[in-house]
Amino acid sequence: MDYYGAKITNLIDELARLPGIGRKSAQRLAFHIIDMKQEEVVSLSQALITAREGVRYCARCCTLTDEELCPICSDPRRDQSVIMVVEDSRDMAAYERTRQYKGLYHILHGVISPLEGIGAGELKIRELLERLKDPQVKEVIIATNPTVEGEATAMYLSRLIKPLEIPVTRIANGVPVGGDLEYIDEVTLTRALEGRTSL
Repeated sequence: MDYYGAKITNLIDELARLPGIGRKSAQRLAFHIIDMKQEEVVSLSQALITAREGVRYCARCCTLTDEELCPICSDPRRDQSVIMVVEDSRDMAAYERTRQYKGLYHILHGVISPLEGIGAGELKIRELLERLKDPQVKEVIIATNPTVEGEATAMYLSRLIKPLEIPVTRIANGVPVGGDLEYIDEVTLTRALEGRTSL
């Protein structure tokens, strides 16, 4: 039922489409936006449009960036011989917060999930294999989440990479099964990285 009129209801509906935002949160956000100063609303809407139009995939690691190469890939101090494969950019950010990992990343943008209709072709696996042609690469660390889909993706990648004779390791458990890397504390992530094992 429409309690507020079409314009407010439409704003609530649009906000409720965002992941993790339920109807009550959408309503709270809508009322907050309506109470904001005009220039703050313009600034917010401009930030949304600018991000949507100006953000793209890094030409090397496939993370989201507004440049050809992201800050990590363009940093000459990073260890070019190690690539950590993660599900999404938030997982990369979680590892960066540990300040322990000095190599490069590759962002898959998901995991293999037949139930959701996501196969290997929907992920950035072809781009990863292209990167592995570089003779500088000496190790691939697979850091997908410890879920059924994350484990299946890790095994799939391991089988693809092994014929290339590049060592493949998997982050150690210490990260709870069913957990998301973006919510894990830095100490646990560091221990998982240090305790990685060969696949």
